[in-house]
Amino acid sequence: MTRVNDKVAIVTGAGSGMGLEEALLLAKEGAKVVLTDINEQAVLTAAESIQKEGGIALAMKHNVASEEDWIHVVSETISRFGKIDVLVNNAGISLPVAMLETTVEQWQRTIDINLTGTFLGMKHTIPQMQNNGSGSIINISSIAGLTGSSGAGAYTASKGGVRMLSKAAAVDFGPQNIRVNSIYPGYITTPMSEHLFQDDQMLQWFLSKTALPRVGEAPEVAQAVLFLASDDSSYITGVDLPVDGGVTAK
Repeated sequence: MTRVNDKVAIVTGAGSGMGLEEALLLAKEGAKVVLTDINEQAVLTAAESIQKEGGIALAMKHNVASEEDWIHVVSETISRFGKIDVLVNNAGISLPVAMLETTVEQWQRTIDINLTGTFLGMKHTIPQMQNNGSGSIINISSIAGLTGSSGAGAYTASKGGVRMLSKAAAVDFGPQNIRVNSIYPGYITTPMSEHLFQDDQMLQWFLSKTALPRVGEAPEVAQAVLFLASDDSSYITGVDLPVDGGVTAK
């Protein structure tokens, strides 16, 4: 399996859930993967797992809202691997707080991690991709970035911002063969969400919103990331790719 053979990929939020599955699949398909997460031990463990399977991986502690951290991650990646081909801006948080009950601190933290973190990742990796003459950036948004989401105003705003930031970057950097696309996961089972699907009444509510009568799995999102990271998507940029079982179709 060599769909991204010898490409160097940074995956944020790679300690668990979708980010972990994305990093594992990219490594399996031949990429040299830099796994970053605020939880350092989690990415160290994941990187060891990749290495045991014969892959190449580097783990780093990383607060995506910190420009200093981004400069360090990019510098270490270039020092170790010499280039950056793929960036997966996966790290994010969700604070399900009603809009009128959201504090300024909660709002700012959500924007800082979900939107500013995405911006900083692009700001500091795109120059390296310009040096390469190509690159692929995959920004993980949410179906909340495509439709209104009740009870999560800050989260919805941050993910909608990721959508438009991605499109702006696709237009700006397309002439340099740098592609920027967004993925919109729907109801996906991860360590953070699985408790929601264990309640039968809540599960039935989620299923009523989907066209496919099931919740999604993190590896299914990873497959979409792999496609956009690979040369199979060489003429695709600025697109919105929902991985949502048809939620946005209903």
